[in-house]
Amino acid sequence: MAATIFSKIIAGEIPADILYDDEQILAFRDIAPQGPTHVLVIPKKEIATVDDVAAEDTELVGAMIRVAAQIARDEGIAEDGYRLVFNCREHGGQEVEHLHLHLIGGRTMSWPPG
Repeated sequence: MAATIFSKIIAGEIPADILYDDEQILAFRDIAPQGPTHVLVIPKKEIATVDDVAAEDTELVGAMIRVAAQIARDEGIAEDGYRLVFNCREHGGQEVEHLHLHLIGGRTMSWPPG
């Protein structure tokens, strides 16, 4: 997989407003937020898309969701609610070819998104 902006953030080559960092997961504020709170939760393991998640990645993806829920509590948006989104490939809205989970909140969400 080619280097992405996310792999460069993981390597410390590009700065980010980091909210969570452990051996498997990194979470940081999105630079183009779609709500008052918009955080990206990414695995440090390079996985290109949701379609590339393997059986052995199941626990990692679950950990991403748990981290997002904890950040939602920390950011004070859990009680009112928030949205978690995985985009997959171009038509799904994925802009960076590295699996990532969007945590968006702090406002009422509509459906379809917009």
